[in-house]
Amino acid sequence: MLARAVAERGMNAVFSYAGRVAAPRIQPIPQRVGGFGGVDGLVRYLHEHNITHVIDATHPFAAQMSWNAYHACREAGVDLVALTRPAWSAQKGDDWTRVRDVAGAVAALGGGARRVMLALGKLNLPAFAAQPQHHYVLRLVDTPEDEIALPHHTVVVARGPFDVAGDTVLFREHRVDVVVCKNAGGVGAEAKLQAARDLRLPVIMIDRPKLPPRLELAVVEEVLERVQST
Repeated sequence: MLARAVAERGMNAVFSYAGRVAAPRIQPIPQRVGGFGGVDGLVRYLHEHNITHVIDATHPFAAQMSWNAYHACREAGVDLVALTRPAWSAQKGDDWTRVRDVAGAVAALGGGARRVMLALGKLNLPAFAAQPQHHYVLRLVDTPEDEIALPHHTVVVARGPFDVAGDTVLFREHRVDVVVCKNAGGVGAEAKLQAARDLRLPVIMIDRPKLPPRLELAVVEEVLERVQST
């Protein structure tokens, strides 16, 4: 949505991917894939390409990239604005256990064997080997290339956005007992929460990490108006 809006306005921009997905979506503006080499590398990139504005539209849990952008923009004198997704909040009928981080989610899974839906992405999976009694249902964007260090698991390869009907079927087919997810916010991944609510499944919700103090806006048009006015 952001890249399309930028293209429609005819703005000179580049879309940067971290490179964690094998086949990222093609965008209607020039794009690059891969890291910058920390704060110093990002500062060099900003100078070399005469960047005047940075829009941080990374995932709310990509805290390191957001902090790098914050420090690099301050050093380079570049305007920074974040396009954020409002966090989810528990609704009537929800059964949430909120935890601070992935380690907290792992600890919350202590006890007898259950069938656990992990909607976390591949990077956080190894931590759950500490609770090997469960069968984990893993929804991933790409088919994993390396062996997953979980003794009992099922991989479901799918790319969002998802809908409530599909997630309800998924939870029923895999006999999910509990859902573990990050508070990513937004609408693209919210369906699992409604499906869990409808099926009366408990959810272990991982709170967002600490992010840098920057201007945060939740609407694409507001972000672009800010960029074009400064």
